[in-house]
Formats: sequence, structure tokens, C-alpha cells
Amino acid sequence: MKEENLLLERLKNYGRSQRYPFHMPGHKRQKRCFCENFPNPYEIDITEIEGFDNLHHPEGILRESMQWAAKVYGADRTYYLINGSSGGILSAICGVSSFGDKIIVSRNCHKSIYHGIILKNLKTEYIYPQIIEKMWITGGISTDDVEKTLEKNPDACAVLVVSPTYDGIVSDIRGIADAAHKRGIPLIVDEAHGAHFSFGGKDAERFFPLSALDCGADLVIQSLHKTLPSFTQTAVLHVKEKYINIEKLEWYLQVYQSSSPSYVLMAGIEHCIFEMEKRGGKYYSEFQERFLRLRKNLSSMKYLKLLDEDVIGEFGVHDLDKSRIVVSCKGTSLSGEKLGELLRKKYDLEMELCGIDYVVAITTIFDTQEGLMRLEKALLEIDKDRNSNDFDDERTGEKEANVFCGEYRPEICMTLSEAMNKKRDRIKISDCAGKISAEFVYLYPPGIPILVPGERIEQEFIEEILRYRQTGLSVQGMADRTSEYLMVCTE
Repeated sequence: MKEENLLLERLKNYGRSQRYPFHMPGHKRQKRCFCENFPNPYEIDITEIEGFDNLHHPEGILRESMQWAAKVYGADRTYYLINGSSGGILSAICGVSSFGDKIIVSRNCHKSIYHGIILKNLKTEYIYPQIIEKMWITGGISTDDVEKTLEKNPDACAVLVVSPTYDGIVSDIRGIADAAHKRGIPLIVDEAHGAHFSFGGKDAERFFPLSALDCGADLVIQSLHKTLPSFTQTAVLHVKEKYINIEKLEWYLQVYQSSSPSYVLMAGIEHCIFEMEKRGGKYYSEFQERFLRLRKNLSSMKYLKLLDEDVIGEFGVHDLDKSRIVVSCKGTSLSGEKLGELLRKKYDLEMELCGIDYVVAITTIFDTQEGLMRLEKALLEIDKDRNSNDFDDERTGEKEANVFCGEYRPEICMTLSEAMNKKRDRIKISDCAGKISAEFVYLYPPGIPILVPGERIEQEFIEEILRYRQTGLSVQGMADRTSEYLMVCTE
């Protein structure tokens, strides 16, 4: 391999480019403010030597650090995660369940949640999010739906929901927590995209929704790197102890995290929390001033549509993360992929997600005024360019993305674990109608499965998957990387 083709060289070149990152990680590649004093990582990269404790058996500085972090967040316990939120999610699921138990989960969960379900051979009862029809994206999880599902499944060991979603939709976590606690079981919240909620101001001055931890959830997993200035792969797990077996949880944290945890990553976690505790309010106050202008101006778009606060109180939406810029191109000739490509090639802006009919931009306190203005200018120009070929009302009546948004509700024929261990055949997706899937199928990002092992495949699903591929979206999960074949259970 030539030196110029090394990943390091490619990263350096990308860092020097004018491409602006409206994607994670939250530091936005800006070595300023409280990151500017972070040392060369090689100078502080060590192992478990005398005086530096052990993450898997903390008795000294790491124990003290995590106890301090718990006080910052208002948790009974906080654990540092160096395998990302996925390690925390796997530990939480396994920590509250026994092999073969039943768990109630929101269907729009990240794939790591399904992996935990497989590992414990759990039976699943799904709660489907509602649909925000004007943009055709998933809304929130209704407390009433949780209540009804709990009534039908009194043997469930826990409830697990995602809030906020990739699109910034927040469900009524307090109501869901109360429903779970009435039945003596814990609520797990995948709050990977809401790590900044804990630092968004107080009471009436709050700029962000309340964290799930403040709303009564028992296990809350946050990815620091997604929206805060911390390294990729850093996260935290917060615990309220009443419904949790701590010894069991801590055992699984050892299972799902590296036995050689990175001190660079742990120092990054601690440093991020320290600086956010000290100066987070100031940073968000400054960010709010320049950010609200962006949302105000984008709300004037005529053809592109900004997801705004008018959805709160409908579609299961309890609150909205305003820092998440969700722009729909539904009803135009642009797909989300085409809009993302236009922003990338013409304006040098990289989005976090390009969906069927929308794009998502992640903004954080490290976004510059220049960066926010570039995004504003680009979207307003695209919206104004009504005479170009980028717009066409012919797509207005096009069939919606029913599968991804939860309209498609397949029959569950066996548990995920049973399906994964069945004998299987490899057949063309176009010939799969009536078969039982032995694989996942999901769009990445965001990595939410639209078909999981053990579910029966219907013709509607096949048509949608073929349409996704034609649109250019990344359909993943299958062993076949061409996305033409699917593994199914042998009848």
C-alpha cells in the first residue's frame, strides 16, 4: 500500500478540506475551546498500571471519577463506556433479563438492541411509533400503547424505548416510566442521540428536552460522541438502582467492553463531562443565539420542509430536539439521497443521514457561525430554485415509505434467536414472499431493522426493499452485500 492511501493520510486530507461536517462526532473536528489543551494521544496511551485503577474493577481514580459523574447527572451510578452505546445497551438488556424472558421494545430500535435480544433468546412484543404524515417519518411512542402492551404482557421483564430518535423526536418518558414501574419492571432508554440534553439549561430557560434520566428511566445510555465534544466510541450508562440488579449489570459490562479499555477514551469522557459541567450553560447560550436564526430562516422554505415544534403534542411526540435539523423533500423530484448529494457536491456540506425523502443535519455547540450560515444559504437556494430540474410535483402522489416508517408489521413466527439458529436457504429477495427471514434487513444509517429474523416476508416488504435499492439507499444486514439475496429459514 502506498503511504498516501493509508487511512491516516485520508483522514488528514479530509480534515484539511472545506467539507463542513453536519454529522457526528460532536466536536466537529474543531480543536478549540476546551479541546485545545488535550495532549497528543500517544503521550497518554497507557494500560492498567499502578495508580491508574482498572475499569472492570474500579477502586481508585476511575471509581471516584464515575461517582463524580453520577452526581453531575443526578444518577445513582454512572459507568464509562469505551465500546460506545452498543456496549451499554447490550449490558442493560442482559442485566435486566433471564434467558428466554419477554421484553417490550419500540420497533424503531437500533440493531444493537436486537443483538441483545438474540443473545438472551428473548421474546419480543413491539410497540410501533406513530407516523408524522406530513413528512412521513416516525414520531414518538405513545404512553397509551405502552400501557396496553403491558396489560397484555404482564410477564414482561422490562420496557425499552429509543428517545430521542435519529430525527430528534422525544417520547413521553415520564409517562412510560410510570407505566413500567406500576408493574415493578424497569425502563431502559436508548438516549444515544440525547447526551446533550443534560446540559441544556434549567426549567424555563431549557433549550433542549429533559433527559430520560430526569424523567424516571432506570437505565439510560448516552453516546457522548454523537452530540458532545468527545471521541467517537465514548458513551455513558446511567443507573437508578431501584429496579436494577447492580452486580448482574456490572458483570455484563465486563463481558461487552474490551478487557483493555483505552485510557485516552476514558480521559476524553471525563474531560467532556468536566467541561460541560463547568461551561456547558455558557456554550449552549451562545449556540442558541446563532442557531435560532437558522431555524427561523429555514422555516420560510416553500418546497423543502423543516421538522418544527408544531408536531409536539401529535403523533406521539412529547418534545423535539431543535438542534437536529430535519429537512423533508417529500413532494419534490428530489429524494433524500439526491438532496444530500447536492449539498455535498455543490455546497461542500456533509449530512449525517440521507433517508428516502429527507436529510438530517446534526448541529452542536461546536458548529461555527460560518458553518450554520453555509447550511442556511444552501437550503434556501435549493428551495428557491423552483425552475430547475431539482423540483417536480410528480412525486407528490408517489407511494410512501411504509416499511421504514412502521406501517409494515410482519408476522412473528419465532424468536430472533431461534431463527438465527435454524437451517437456512439463500434465495433472491424477489422470490421471498411467504418465507421466514433468517437475517436482518435495515437501512444504514440509522441502523434500524425493518425486518428481523423470525418474521414472515410479505410482498409489500419485497417491493419496498427493491425501491430502496433503486433509490440508491444503503440496504444492509444481509450476508449478500449486493442486497439481491436473503437468507430464509428452511421450511
